[in-house]
Amino acid sequence: MKRKKRGKKADSISTFLGSQASVDGTIEFQGTIRLDGSVKGKIKSNGGTVIVGEKAIVDAEVFVGTAIIMGEVKGTIDAEERIEVYPPGRVMGDIQAPVVSIEEGGIFIGNCAMKNTTMVSKKKVNSPQEPVSLETVKGA
Repeated sequence: MKRKKRGKKADSISTFLGSQASVDGTIEFQGTIRLDGSVKGKIKSNGGTVIVGEKAIVDAEVFVGTAIIMGEVKGTIDAEERIEVYPPGRVMGDIQAPVVSIEEGGIFIGNCAMKNTTMVSKKKVNSPQEPVSLETVKGA
């Protein structure tokens, strides 16, 4: 299946972490970063795009504008705009974004909260709504 063009942000990579590199700590960036190595810690950007390459292994808290996952991510992803998972991408942890796209063959294990774009502001949104159980629905 042909992948959709991801827009201008993903086309102009401003930072690159190669497959033989590893980072243990916090990565703060602007623009677009592509990770093909190993990252442990935090990844932060105000509106930026992180691309996790097929061979990348990320164990981190991720706070970005857009996350494009084709490798492995363990931890949380909080994206202001969208999260996209393409095969053989694997996400194990909680994710939150207004738009979440997981293509067939992508793997996601965790909890997902799709926040409303009108609720997104410079302030953090309070806790997500309580999940509704099947028993609650049946009792109504």
